Amino acid sequence: MSSRSRAATALALALPLALVAACATESEDPASAGSAGSTADESAPAAPTEVQGRSPRLAVTYDGGIKVLDAQSFEELADLELAGFNRLNAAGDGRHVLVSTTGGFQVLDTGTWGEGHGEHFHYFTATPDLTDVTYAAQQPGHAVVHDGVTALFDDGTGLVQLVESAEIAHQEGVEDVQLPEAHHGVAVPLSDGSLLVTDGNEDERSTVRVLDADGEEIVASDDCPGVHGEAVAEGEAVVVGCEDGALIYADGTITKVETPDDYSRIGNQAGTEASPIMLGDYKTDPDAELERPTTVSLIDTRDASLELVELPASYTFRSLARGDDGEALVLTTDGDLQVIDPETAEITASIPVLDEWEEPMEWQEPRPAVLTLDGSVYVTDPANDAIHAVDLVEGEVWATGELGVTPNEIAGALGEPEPEHDHAEGEDDHAEGEHAEDEHADEDHDH
Repeated sequence: MSSRSRAATALALALPLALVAACATESEDPASAGSAGSTADESAPAAPTEVQGRSPRLAVTYDGGIKVLDAQSFEELADLELAGFNRLNAAGDGRHVLVSTTGGFQVLDTGTWGEGHGEHFHYFTATPDLTDVTYAAQQPGHAVVHDGVTALFDDGTGLVQLVESAEIAHQEGVEDVQLPEAHHGVAVPLSDGSLLVTDGNEDERSTVRVLDADGEEIVASDDCPGVHGEAVAEGEAVVVGCEDGALIYADGTITKVETPDDYSRIGNQAGTEASPIMLGDYKTDPDAELERPTTVSLIDTRDASLELVELPASYTFRSLARGDDGEALVLTTDGDLQVIDPETAEITASIPVLDEWEEPMEWQEPRPAVLTLDGSVYVTDPANDAIHAVDLVEGEVWATGELGVTPNEIAGALGEPEPEHDHAEGEDDHAEGEHAEDEHADEDHDH
């Protein structure tokens, strides 16, 4: 958020007021299914409450459950019991979060949403709920949201499930795209109805393919060893990471990003439609048990050029994010949030957020994670069982919340639907494609 300070507006937004609607309306609440172990009232769900404005919420995993918080006040709204190592992804509708858990992608209703009425919205809140809606998957992997479509990748079978993001809680209109072999892969739905997918198997993967709406191959490249991760930049340029750089898919063409090192893994990326430049990690030691990199990559999707930025300390795969104005953000182990201008590749600010910390050896173990939502940057603090909100304009932490548990992953819901998208005819008609991949080094599981 660049035009005003998040801290200056936090108090006003933290206390949403119930109000009489300006026009007669009744909230439709289609996603209130059964919950799993909520500490909230376990009787029938309370009726939705209309509030003054959108009410962003956060979901934070810990060992044994998920907490849902008000993103402004950090008030705990629900504590949902869920055993196992659970991962979080945005669902794409501004309300729900996908929980990668045993059996598939389970839909978490954060209990905040907006309903359009002409040129304005009415906003509602309700008690968060872990619904009974689950997209079955043997090994739920990457969940990618783009252009109003959510793509769910099952690493255990190579099955991709495509669903309109607005229908994620209804589980209607789901389209299956079966890839040839199981692998740790990714699928990206594009605005023209095409689908970018990876290809490989559990032993090797190096291919990226783009299929049209009929499942026919548009273009492909096998020049991406260890293919992993994806993000979309301005102009719908898709970047996919490799162990020797990256591939860019844009305007019907796949282009290789060259790097100065033979081994140069860019397996995690952070993109934004506000910038043509992609932020990525950058690892150069193929033999390291755990590489703690101090360099990040900036990939210009306009010309496939690469800039490397040296940081004052190391970082992890959960350290990368983007600001509202396209700033490249990296949380380093000295506790600072590094703000990088992607056009100049210069560090413009180092904002103190945490105490100094060290990346754990196991990738599943908690470490600080970064999320941008509604103008704030949220940073989890496992060492202190806390969460912090950072104002990029003021360059400071404006709020801290005590969690009472050790946070691991974080996701957010804006409380407002994504803009409507006009999809190309036939976008929902992907025939069974042929794509697959897998991985097994620990860093391959970075998301």
